Amino acid sequence: MATQKTSRIILGIDPGTVVMGYGLIETKGNIISLVEMNVLKPGKVDDTYKKLQLIYNTVSGLIIKYKPDVFAIEAPFFGKNVQSMLKLGRAQGVAIAAAMRHGLEVTEYSPKKIKQSITGNGNASKEQVLKMLQRLLKFDDGPKYFDASDALAVAVCHHFQENSLPGNTSKKIKGWDEFIQKNPGRVK
Repeated sequence: MATQKTSRIILGIDPGTVVMGYGLIETKGNIISLVEMNVLKPGKVDDTYKKLQLIYNTVSGLIIKYKPDVFAIEAPFFGKNVQSMLKLGRAQGVAIAAAMRHGLEVTEYSPKKIKQSITGNGNASKEQVLKMLQRLLKFDDGPKYFDASDALAVAVCHHFQENSLPGNTSKKIKGWDEFIQKNPGRVK
């Protein structure tokens, strides 16, 4: 019988060509702990392709340093500015390519799904998501950029999605008491 790894590292990415957020969590069963969250600022680089190379190298470096088991990334939302969407898609693409180059399976989540998973409200504000993450992961200092907490939310969302029981996704929970009873590890 093979021994099963008891902990996992999840790398979450909030892609961007001006500011890219990243967050890493470690999970042991239902216990989640913060490993690191921060941002990369490729916006300071003038050359478009050097920005993409910087994103690729940074994601690769995070993977080499922390050896995550899982890679999750936020899907771009469809805005009105086509040029911004193209830039964001490129940033997301090179981050995904870096993860795949290192043999990680990639999972993508919409912003609404991430917010729903963290706060229970798909239209929650960035501030609400941060407050919930602070409660879940027990940290006080908020990041300088919401991109970092957004990336952390991607990683936590992935953990919650992986730990959803098959067949349980369509069942509605009737109130906080039932939620707490069914999710003791998510409430402290």
